[in-house]
Amino acid sequence: MYAIKQPSEIIFGENSLINYKFPEKCLLISSSGAKKRGWLDLDFVKNYHIFNNVESNPSIETVQTILDEFKNSNFSHVIGLGGGSVMDVAKFVGYKMLKKKITVPTIFGSGSEVTRISVLKDDNKKQSFHDDKIFADIAIIDPIFMKTTPKKIINEAIIDACAQSTEAYDSKNSNMYTKFLCQKGFENIERGLNESDNKKIIFGTLLTGLGFGNASTTLGHALSYVFSNEGFSHGHALAFTTQVAHKFNNSIFYNRFKKIVDTFGFKKINLKIDLNDAAKTILQDKKHLNNNPKKVTEEDLTNLLRLIIKN
Repeated sequence: MYAIKQPSEIIFGENSLINYKFPEKCLLISSSGAKKRGWLDLDFVKNYHIFNNVESNPSIETVQTILDEFKNSNFSHVIGLGGGSVMDVAKFVGYKMLKKKITVPTIFGSGSEVTRISVLKDDNKKQSFHDDKIFADIAIIDPIFMKTTPKKIINEAIIDACAQSTEAYDSKNSNMYTKFLCQKGFENIERGLNESDNKKIIFGTLLTGLGFGNASTTLGHALSYVFSNEGFSHGHALAFTTQVAHKFNNSIFYNRFKKIVDTFGFKKINLKIDLNDAAKTILQDKKHLNNNPKKVTEEDLTNLLRLIIKN
């Protein structure tokens, strides 16, 4: 027996942001990048409070700053406009403040707009928080944002989505439905890349979010966090960690995932922390490792980290 969970309403399509009637008096959470690219000038929401200083790989402290600043403000909804970091913060703030949540991704790949997960740094280490109350009430996926997003950010987001779909397909927590979503998500991304079709890519990332949000990512994501803690972007780290994890797990997606990574030409990643210490840290990530299709030991993790740095 299994249960499938997702936001109660998902709106997909070009200009869906402009055509949606947002409630007034919202708290809009975003980043400096969204402001710089003019996304806050789209005039889709009226009479709103704003916090537009979410950083990449956001922390619990950022959430607390928002809670303290707006605890006495009058608003009904929290809107997250931005990439995965903004989604994670907005959902967690809405969850803590008992407000309705609307997610509007501007960078496609994290899938956070449709998951029950928020990834935040706690004590300078990435931690994923899982709760049904973290789900957005409404997710609005509008391909319009793809036009103004830098290529480097798009490539990293695509790798994130590909890692999520393929890891979740292999997850011990997967089922027929999630495997279908993950496989179709990956296929749409592949096809979209081959045909230069942004709508297919974005639709693929949506399916991926719904798939992995119900099945969990695995070893590749567990390995990636120690690299993110040293400043590598999430997608950049996954390009190498998920590739090595797929080989370890004998994943059917290994060659297809590697082909996409090779196309993008990511620079090598490395670690300053001792590999044995990094392996000990990763071993504590039971949320990812317990769902991995193969048992992983501390020695395995050290060897995998060595392979990642060597590659």
